Amino acid sequence: MIRICKLIVFFFPFFLIAQNKSDVYKVIYEQHYNEKKTNNIIEIFFQNHFVFLSKSTDKTQQYIDLKNSINISTIAFEDKIYKKITPFDSLPSPKKEEDNAVILGYNCEHVSFSYFSNRIDIWYTEKTIPKGTPNSNYLPNKNALVLKMVFNGNQTLVANAITKVKNPKPLYTDIGNAFVVNQSEFEEIIIKSRYDRISIFENENINFDPKRTIPKEAELVPDKVYHFSNGSVVLKKIKITPALKNSKAVFAKLITKSNGDAYDRTGSVFVIPAKKDGVLTTILDAYLYGLNKLPVHIDKNKKEYQGIVKENSYAPAIEILSFFTPFGVDYYNSKRKINNYNWAKEVVYKQEVTSLIPTEEDEIWIGVFIGNYDIGGHTVSLELDVHPAIERKNLNTTVKYINPLFSTVNTMEMSGQNYGGLFANDTLRVNFELKENIKNLQLLYTTTGHGGWGNGDEFVPRMNKIFINGEEVFKIIPWRTDCATYRLSNPASGNFLDGLSSSDLSRSNWCPGTLTPPYIIPLSQLQKGNHLIEIVIEQGANEGSSTNHWNISGILVGQLDNIDN
Repeated sequence: MIRICKLIVFFFPFFLIAQNKSDVYKVIYEQHYNEKKTNNIIEIFFQNHFVFLSKSTDKTQQYIDLKNSINISTIAFEDKIYKKITPFDSLPSPKKEEDNAVILGYNCEHVSFSYFSNRIDIWYTEKTIPKGTPNSNYLPNKNALVLKMVFNGNQTLVANAITKVKNPKPLYTDIGNAFVVNQSEFEEIIIKSRYDRISIFENENINFDPKRTIPKEAELVPDKVYHFSNGSVVLKKIKITPALKNSKAVFAKLITKSNGDAYDRTGSVFVIPAKKDGVLTTILDAYLYGLNKLPVHIDKNKKEYQGIVKENSYAPAIEILSFFTPFGVDYYNSKRKINNYNWAKEVVYKQEVTSLIPTEEDEIWIGVFIGNYDIGGHTVSLELDVHPAIERKNLNTTVKYINPLFSTVNTMEMSGQNYGGLFANDTLRVNFELKENIKNLQLLYTTTGHGGWGNGDEFVPRMNKIFINGEEVFKIIPWRTDCATYRLSNPASGNFLDGLSSSDLSRSNWCPGTLTPPYIIPLSQLQKGNHLIEIVIEQGANEGSSTNHWNISGILVGQLDNIDN
């Protein structure tokens, strides 16, 4: 939380200086990397004991107030101006060096600074009218003008001109009403100002509640949260903002905590594909009208699996996060106290999902599923963190190719959708067509094994293989051995006589309280045309009422040429 107070002490200098007609000086610095000159030019301005370090277009404005021996930084964020004051005596201290140098005709003293394991060498003079430095952290004294600065021996700024500005434009801005924050708060504001955050869900409850009413399709509107599948799914339609369309990177950030459920549960964050390019049915139809809306895949034992492969004008969901809740984080913290076990208050999952967000659409449905039969269930918050493309060169010259081929993640588990248990007796086969050649074609393959007893696939390593057109393209035994890392997110985890806890145990590519990122399988060899993908998993045998199953998803991603550019 940012603590805010209005600055009064430093209010008056800005008005006095703004009215002063004193001369303005400009110092121009060239930049060199490894002794090679770059095209980058740095300019600072000096007027009446003030040094101005920023361009007018910079988001963060930096000033040096030599008279009051302070640095001032300001930033506009969310309709407020924030200000940070840094006294000179809190800055790094210079160390005098023995050599001198002549720069622009001035005999310059040499000092060095050490800061965050970096060495900064400074050459300066006190003989000029203008004072200052191109970096406010490194000023030998208030009477100095830095003429050369070298970072770690390979990055150099050196002054090549000092000029008096004719007919200068006003340099000063009224920031007397800025809110003062401390250094750590200012750094937080700077970071937050650099990207957009799109809130999807905030403290939404995902639980088992058969009394929940299914909304009517005609009543669905954007930016409203809906609950489906007896409360185990939350869904919202969001608009694709300009920031999303022009983004360089998108991250999904999910926060979960228990609201009563003590167990580790399967979770999924997903996008529902748009109804276009032959797609007439999606999981949304099943949420609204029931499982019978989904096409059925039948295995060799005649068991039915609803909506697991792309077929018959149906496309499965685009899974963007595969996650697993911990054992009872937050809700059970006070109910399972152990000395020196400082339980986490929540679990934060964050993963880049840039290639999976269909930013060419105008609107998308995005949802979160947690499989549970608990009336309290879980609380979730979800946001998309959208980072801009700094370099806009080649932006929008390609469009994303996103093609979900299969998903056995049964987000309608609480409505009777079957688990993905077909691999013990069958191979999952999906026919697909590439209508044109795709740049950087990849398969994002996510896989986790389940069967929660000693011989179950949750605790037994199993081989996964992928074949395309009969050729093996990928194989792996998906396995996590780091689950004990997340012990403090699992207060309700069972403790065993050997000193282990249930959440410590190694598992088939997942741990309680973690993400399972996809494997990235390059498929650049695939050309335009029809293809067959086959998934083979050495799933173990069931034992009585205990059953094995695998949650897998496969999504083709890549780029298409944008014919509109």
